[in-house]
Amino acid sequence: MDAFAVSITQGACLDIRTIKYPLAIGVTFGAFQALMPLIGYLAGSTFSSIIGHLDHWIALLLLAIIGGKMFIDGFVDYRRKQHAKANGLACVVTCGGRLYLNDLMMMGIATSIDALAVGITFGMLRIDIWLSILIIGTTTFAFSSFGVYIGKRTGPLFGDRMEMIGGSVLLLLGLKIFAEHLLKGI
Repeated sequence: MDAFAVSITQGACLDIRTIKYPLAIGVTFGAFQALMPLIGYLAGSTFSSIIGHLDHWIALLLLAIIGGKMFIDGFVDYRRKQHAKANGLACVVTCGGRLYLNDLMMMGIATSIDALAVGITFGMLRIDIWLSILIIGTTTFAFSSFGVYIGKRTGPLFGDRMEMIGGSVLLLLGLKIFAEHLLKGI
């Protein structure tokens, strides 16, 4: 969801005339979102026997932190946008119109660092990593590429709200994993 929100913002601020920017953003975000869980999975698999009895707590904690951070970041962006709108500014982000490789890489890392923690959780829960990263990478590619077009059409109207929704979904996912583990013990 954070990659989608960033894509919408980029679409609102970039000078998009060809498919080049949406594809570059989609491929970069999809690749980072697929790679980070794999790295986290390898780390989580290594330590799963040591902390296997705590996995539900760790999943809840990681997803609550990530989801909470996403929600707070989205809320702060929303407030910043409202302040900018009240002062007559159209876009909070500096809109240079061009996408640079170093900016694209930094956005890829920033939007996928939470996927590293999710990968650790996947490793501890012994989830099929290959199917997971295929779904994560493909979904992120599609949403990010499409998000650029949404941003181009609608401006930054929905980007910050999507991040708050994404944070809420992650928190609910953590609660679901925790509840399932508790119910299995009953």
